[in-house]
Amino acid sequence: MQSSDKELVQMVVAALAHHGVRRVIHSPGSRNSSFAIAFEAHPDIETLVVHDERAAAFIALGWAQQTQTPVALCCTSGSACLNYYPAIAEAYYRNIPLLVLTADRPAKWINQGDGQTIVQAEVFNNHTHAYLGFDEDNFNVNPTSIQQIHHFLQHLQQPWKGPIHLNIGLNEPLYGFTKMQHFDFPKVFNATHSAALPDFSVLKDKKIMVLVGQMDPNPALEIQLSLFAKFSNVVVLVENTSNLQNERFNACIDRSLNSIDNSDAAYQPEVLISLGGAIVSKRIKAYLRQTPLHLHWRLASDFPDMNTFGVLSACLPINPILFFKELLSAGLELNSLNFHGKWKAIDHIAKDRQAEFQTNTGQIYDYGVFAALQEVLSAPCILHLANSSVVRYAQLFDPIEGVHYYSNRGTSGIDGSVSTAVGAALASPDQQHLLVCGDTSFIYDSNALWTDPFPKNLKIIIIQNHGGGIFQIIQGPANSPLRAQYFEATHQKSPGKIAEGYGFEVQYCVEQQELIPTLVRFLENGQQFLEIQTHQDGNAQVLQDFFNFVKK
Repeated sequence: MQSSDKELVQMVVAALAHHGVRRVIHSPGSRNSSFAIAFEAHPDIETLVVHDERAAAFIALGWAQQTQTPVALCCTSGSACLNYYPAIAEAYYRNIPLLVLTADRPAKWINQGDGQTIVQAEVFNNHTHAYLGFDEDNFNVNPTSIQQIHHFLQHLQQPWKGPIHLNIGLNEPLYGFTKMQHFDFPKVFNATHSAALPDFSVLKDKKIMVLVGQMDPNPALEIQLSLFAKFSNVVVLVENTSNLQNERFNACIDRSLNSIDNSDAAYQPEVLISLGGAIVSKRIKAYLRQTPLHLHWRLASDFPDMNTFGVLSACLPINPILFFKELLSAGLELNSLNFHGKWKAIDHIAKDRQAEFQTNTGQIYDYGVFAALQEVLSAPCILHLANSSVVRYAQLFDPIEGVHYYSNRGTSGIDGSVSTAVGAALASPDQQHLLVCGDTSFIYDSNALWTDPFPKNLKIIIIQNHGGGIFQIIQGPANSPLRAQYFEATHQKSPGKIAEGYGFEVQYCVEQQELIPTLVRFLENGQQFLEIQTHQDGNAQVLQDFFNFVKK
């Protein structure tokens, strides 16, 4: 088999394959052409070409998210690598393993006035777990270099996963071929972290709240948590993006908190146990920051100093399944208080009131889109939620059984929503994926539509409210005279027309009475894009009407 004639390139590619990298998202360029040759030649690695580096990075993120395996990115020298940064930051905060491989000019030419000679070394250091650089001018394959790259790639197997950066300086010529070499690497070990179990006796006679943020589906954890939630002292709050669904849990956190007086001690926990990633609800963060907690245990292997609620007692790098299994076997009596019942009663009342809430205006509002989806969407489905207002609206409704919820909540940016969904759908072609996103998010990431092949198992609903609708519903900009121009950045562009420009067939919906029938047809037929036009000026009022109506 003929591969790149650069020994350094062959070694790097062989090392990636040895450490379980099976997919590379490659963006065309000259300086990384040697890698394209080597990746194409390697029997264990598949390559997808994506021209736009920002889209490429989010596609890689979506792929790694879906498969829970490391994915490599490969780009040419210069500003190309800088376009990776938003996705790198997202992966860093969501513990998603990415191998960022940037081809570079030889070190002697950096900052010397030649083309594409920016400083790439360590450029991502604030948001990567490790950096390694090789330069062809002073490189030899030997036991030292083999050990260096092996040690570096071992970061892909750490409990605290995330992106790592490998920068390779290469000389011209770049397009030569030679016989593929064999390299001997040490055995790969999967590292594990385990913390000593805490003293569970401190939980006796305490009101305990378990708060779960963003997670991949975890049926074993769901079982353990449901058993723990049977104690009357315990309330388990979950968001849809936690992918934990059980009748004992309280979803729709904002819906419940809407009816709770922050000063009412009956609903205030004394102990908080948190796990998972980012929390969408700003209300629960504000609520817990002003609650006089006695104890906060965070179950995580990442960010040991993360103190979201200001009262962190300990970060325990322990598997949550093991934690709750041991806690349940400790034999504590945790039925002395009706803490669970009080929270559940609030939840039931709010849910019943929500079922009665109707806009009855004849207009489509953002809230109404999600209410309609709640009626027509069914499992199995992987639901991707763009940031800003979309993910917030989705959290107002109970999770749909069997639907898996994902959102880029690591940095909570609007960039990359479409690309991430594309990557996830490509990684699992036998599963149905649905992305719901706003018009601004869609336009911002429309280069994802350039992907070839575009996944046929991905449908996209675009909520067209002509700008950044989030600024109508958050305090501050909502009442500003500058809102429309500077915050919402209102526009009259049609995202659907962009999709049509790429050759896709698009459905449109503008009337409320057609919303549910249109959604049903869209989810059942072969069309991949649906643009729903909502009533821009009334969205904020409808949302406020909802909260007023469901309040106890």
